[in-house]
Order: sequence, then C-alpha cells, then structure tokens
Amino acid sequence: MPTPRAKQPEQVVALAAILDRDLATLRREVEAYPDERDLWREIPGVANVGGTLVLHLTGNLQHYFGTRLAGTGYVRDRPAEFVRRNVPRSELLREIDAARAAVKAASTVVGTAQLAADFPETVAGSRVKTGDYLVHLTVHFAYHLGQLDYHRRVVCGRNISVDAVRPVELSSARPAGER
Repeated sequence: MPTPRAKQPEQVVALAAILDRDLATLRREVEAYPDERDLWREIPGVANVGGTLVLHLTGNLQHYFGTRLAGTGYVRDRPAEFVRRNVPRSELLREIDAARAAVKAASTVVGTAQLAADFPETVAGSRVKTGDYLVHLTVHFAYHLGQLDYHRRVVCGRNISVDAVRPVELSSARPAGER
C-alpha cells in the first residue's frame, strides 16, 4: 500500500474535491428516484439506464483511484457493470460510498512526481501521464453524471433538480468577502 504524503499537489486536492462533490451529487440523484425500479427503466434510444451508470462510475473510480493509485485491492468486473440489473438502491449507495473512499485514499498518496509519470496502467492501448488521466476520469464522471440526471428526469417525468455541481463545494471555495 502506498505511503501517505505530507502535502498533496493542488491538482490532486482539487480533482479529489470535484469528484467528492460529484459523488455526493450521484448519491442525491439515486435517492431522487421515487421508485428504485425506475433506476433500471429503459428509455428507447438511450444506451444506459441510471443503475448501469452508477455501477460504471463507481467501478471506474474504485479501480483507477482505489486499486491502481491507492492499492486498495478492489477487483473490477467492467462487463458486469453494463449487464447487471435490478441492483437494490442500498447497494448502489454503498458503491458510491466505496468510490468516495477510493478517491480519498488516492488523494492522500499521489504526489507531484506521480502526476508527471505515466499512469500505472495502459489505457485504451496508450500510455498517458497520471495527471492527464485524473483530469480525464473527472470529466468522464461528469459526462455520465449528466446522463444519469436526464435519465432520472425522463423516467420520473419531473424536472426536479438535485442541486448538482455546486461551486461552493470546490476545494478553493470560501465566502465572497474573503481573499
């Protein structure tokens, strides 16, 4: 298991804070489905249902942040993320909590040198710098989070916000009067 460092690079702190904020939003999205069966309701022309997106996002973070960076030992089954159905809401919420823990664990061990080094796994047949890949993973998460929000609104037939992507939850947020 990697050893925690005293002071983490600002990029790592910021990305971890964004992902933690977005994982909190993911939890609110899952909880906002009035009937948990709606998480699995298919919409013509839409490839992934809400529950699938939750499994994919949490599996992705637990693998790349948890296993590859923090050494958590999580074993990903990516194909299962797309074929499992009717996973209870309570299990989805546990997966969100586990993903939050994986991001936090990685954020305490990734240092400046590692950000500049290649990510410890080949990605889509390519080598990429760890810092670049962490940004990619954060953007990937936000992309699918938006899909989940639209899925929920369509299947529930309600245009109700869960107050997503709150700027006040960014790591640098402070009251407007402070410098």
